[in-house]
Amino acid sequence: MAEKEIALLRDQIGKLSDPRFDLEAWKNQTIIFLERIFGKESSKVKLIRELHYDYSSWSLRDASGAGKKDPVKFQAEGILAATIEELEKLGLPGGEPESRKITELLEDELTGKQMKEIDTLVHSDLPDRQEKITRLLETLDKETLAAMLARLLLS
Repeated sequence: MAEKEIALLRDQIGKLSDPRFDLEAWKNQTIIFLERIFGKESSKVKLIRELHYDYSSWSLRDASGAGKKDPVKFQAEGILAATIEELEKLGLPGGEPESRKITELLEDELTGKQMKEIDTLVHSDLPDRQEKITRLLETLDKETLAAMLARLLLS
C-alpha cells in the first residue's frame, strides 16, 4: 500500500494549521510530493497550483465572518483528504498494471499447468519458492525464455 505517501500528505494537512503558514511554501512542498506520486500532469497538482487568496473586497468581507475557516486552507485540506482516500482505496497509480503485464506475458508463453504452478508458488509462503520458480523456468526451451525476456524489455 501507499503508507509513506499517505503519511506525507497527512503531514501537509497538519501544516495548514501552523500559525506561521505560508501558502506558497506549502504549495511548493505539496506539489513536489504529488508530482512524485501522481506525475506532473496530475489534476491534483493542477488544483494545488491554482490555490490562491482572493483579495477582492467581496471575498474579504465573506471570509471575515467570525469562526469561519480560511477558504484556501479548507479547499487545500479537501484536495489532500480526497487524495489520501484515493490512495487508501485504490493504491498507488501504475502499480497493478505492471504486474498484470508480466502475468499476461507469462500466460502467453507458458502452458496452463506451468502458469498454475508459478501462480501457486508466487502466492505461497514457502522459503524456497524462488528456487522452485527458477527450476520450473529452467525447463523451458531457450527460445521461449529469450522471447519472454524480449517482450518484457519492450513492454
